[in-house]
Amino acid sequence: MDRFDAMTAFVAVCEAESLTRAARKLGLSPSVMSRQIAALESHLGARLFNRTTRSISLTDAGSRFLERTRRILAELDEAELAVQDEKAPPRGRLSVTAPVIFGRLHVAPLLSHFVARYPEVSIDLTLSDRFISLVEEGHDLAVRIGHLPDSQLVARRFGETRRALVASPAYLAKAGIPLHPDDLAKFSLIAFAPVAQSFEWSFSEGRKVRIEPRFIVNNGDAAISWVLAGSGIARVLYYQVRDAIREGRLVEVLGPFAPEPMPIHVVYPTAHLLPGKVRAFLDLTAQTADWRLAS
Repeated sequence: MDRFDAMTAFVAVCEAESLTRAARKLGLSPSVMSRQIAALESHLGARLFNRTTRSISLTDAGSRFLERTRRILAELDEAELAVQDEKAPPRGRLSVTAPVIFGRLHVAPLLSHFVARYPEVSIDLTLSDRFISLVEEGHDLAVRIGHLPDSQLVARRFGETRRALVASPAYLAKAGIPLHPDDLAKFSLIAFAPVAQSFEWSFSEGRKVRIEPRFIVNNGDAAISWVLAGSGIARVLYYQVRDAIREGRLVEVLGPFAPEPMPIHVVYPTAHLLPGKVRAFLDLTAQTADWRLAS
């Protein structure tokens, strides 16, 4: 007995509610279908159908077996499609979401490289600093910075970054340099609050300082523009200002009090039979992206 053929025949009979109609659908004779069902029942040691001359219905054992058999056959179909997908180049639309500045600096260039490598893929990139639900909003994957809450999503870590307090040299020359987090009350502060206005800044060893910002904005680029203009001290992510610090346009303050780095992950709904386009993006990220952005 071929168990796959027998299980396929069993499901067909259940769906058609007739052995004859199921046989016609599968292109088999009723006698062959009958032998497959009988062989399956013999193998299982249980009767799957109650039969009369006019009707056929499932037994309790048949009902339980039907549910599992449908799932097994569906997973076999998915497995075949996955193997076929692996053999074919990635195609279709890849929908990605990422934080605004990180997406502009790191994800968008990576996606340009991705499309150049896989010309049958198109891109839908959403840049937002708010939390976006992949399942509810229909994205294939997301880049997320920070420690992840428990969820059903699969996460793959590709780097890390940290928070940093920065100011322009001109502002520090005028206002002085804070030497301890408690000194911040004496300075003009810029709060970047993309979602909730939480004005408590965290530092090393669990230290937290409540601040009263002079400037509040929900966009990181705007916050950095105020810092560059000499308006005060802002807390941002280090990758956002690394080049400006290296070029001397900004100065990091309170560096010894900086909190621990935060991970950078790519998250996606499931690792089960991963679509080829998602797998290809993860592979390209691992091969080419350097997201170690804490220093």
